[in-house]
Amino acid sequence: MALPALIPALVPIVGRIIGNLFPDKEAKAKAEAEALKMLLAHQHELEHAAARVVHAEAASTHWLAANWRPLTMLTFVALIVARWFGFAAPELHETEYAKLWSIVELGLGGYVIGRSVEKVVPTIMEPLKARR
Repeated sequence: MALPALIPALVPIVGRIIGNLFPDKEAKAKAEAEALKMLLAHQHELEHAAARVVHAEAASTHWLAANWRPLTMLTFVALIVARWFGFAAPELHETEYAKLWSIVELGLGGYVIGRSVEKVVPTIMEPLKARR
């Protein structure tokens, strides 16, 4: 499981751990804010690293390195659309089509969400930095 998907699951767990460690409400709130800040900062670093990889691939002078992701997505979309029109790939079953659809959703969603996170995280981080 990737960290961006793991963060929503970690927040309540970290909150419970902090609640057990800090009986004082003010200290608990401060510790929770610091933990959330650290999780968001780490997620931000991971998102930037992934974006740098994609950017480097897209900027590559080698045709295949620059285009393998879009070609893969287009192939998956073509398989899904062909099936809608009654042309099924041999030996490709319902579960594989469902997985292809999930990958296409992830690819499109990852781009949109990645761009959103890239713009939102700095806005969230500024007030947290100001609290220091």
